[in-house]
Amino acid sequence: MLSFEFSRHVLDNGLTVIVAPDPSVPVVAVNLWYGVGSRNERKGRTGFAHLFEHMMFQGSAHVAKNRHFELVEQAGGSLNATTWFDRTNYFETLPSNHLELALWLESDRMGWLLPAMDPEKLENQRDVVRNERQQRYDNQPYGDWDERIQRLVYPADHPYQHTVIGSMEDIGAATMQDVTEFFETFYVPNNAVLTLAGDVDEAAGLPLVEKYFGEIPGGEPPPPVPGRLDPGAVIGSTVRETVQADVPLPRVYLASRIPPFTDPEFYVADVATSILSDGRASRLYRRLVREQSLAKDVVSYAFPLVTGRSFMVSWVTGFPESDPAELEAGLVAELEGLADVADLEVARAVALAETRLLRQVEQLSTRADLFSMYEQLFGDAGRLNHEVERLRSVTPAQVRTFAESTLTARNRAILNYLPREAQT
Repeated sequence: MLSFEFSRHVLDNGLTVIVAPDPSVPVVAVNLWYGVGSRNERKGRTGFAHLFEHMMFQGSAHVAKNRHFELVEQAGGSLNATTWFDRTNYFETLPSNHLELALWLESDRMGWLLPAMDPEKLENQRDVVRNERQQRYDNQPYGDWDERIQRLVYPADHPYQHTVIGSMEDIGAATMQDVTEFFETFYVPNNAVLTLAGDVDEAAGLPLVEKYFGEIPGGEPPPPVPGRLDPGAVIGSTVRETVQADVPLPRVYLASRIPPFTDPEFYVADVATSILSDGRASRLYRRLVREQSLAKDVVSYAFPLVTGRSFMVSWVTGFPESDPAELEAGLVAELEGLADVADLEVARAVALAETRLLRQVEQLSTRADLFSMYEQLFGDAGRLNHEVERLRSVTPAQVRTFAESTLTARNRAILNYLPREAQT
């Protein structure tokens, strides 16, 4: 069991503050989660959450463009931001005597970003996102796999049906009014969680948070997530897509709908993916790579998403001469084979998952991020301290039932990538 100390506070403007002291380190992690991700975007307005990940570093009323990076790095710290389906987060780790600097910077862009935003910055960041799209999706082998899988797994009216980076057409059509309204709707104190972890305590940290964030007005409650949130437990059939592209090797992806991160059964799915691909003793690696020499590499992962249904995906990469049908058959056999999983396999997977979690929380920045995550998604930062018990509660019988009920032909999205020269 984990036992990290923390306290929770809510400012008058609705900002939730988590303080998690750890005096064993001379640094502090500042982690800010906003309850806005790609799921919150309306049709025709996709990509805005990711666009703001970039816009938030373009200066605010009292901080010049790119100065946020410069000030934190000059103080000996590091920083970054990420956008996801269910949230956007901004984070710094720096010597604890510079905590006030980080709070000032984060509060200035929460409360005073709009006065510094102008059409030139918007256009500049549009270009940045377009380049990112080209580098990560269009010009990267298998780069658009998630975009294709999401369209197979989710119906058109589900908020996870489009990618986090969004549509380049939507971003290109965005006006200053559009982005201003998006910011005013979601980047408000009552839609955010701020975590301070490390060499800081409640008595020192809270007055500083109040000093820098307390005067920012709270906003209206964020609007409901658009679309049909729960598309159903299964896809309903096996759906497929085959892509001939500039990829070096054939690869087969198989995805299935699974319960959301908020459902206890998600942990069963997570353990199942560990049994499949975690280490050289995993089922996929042992059977397809070592014993049958069908595949070059294997992966399996459950996405911790909270809106309606999440999904898990597994993939196998073959060799130049591999038959995609044979790769698919091998992958399906191992997924279905979880219906006969051995007790020792489950115990091994749980132990590996527990070890991975313990290594993660050793890192102060990751620990702060997890506190923010559990508070934002569950309303319970203390959930972090009970993650080990949730993993240990998964039983072999649950994994077998999960395989029999979920990993079936009625719940499969199969995506094949073939090297372009393999066209017939």
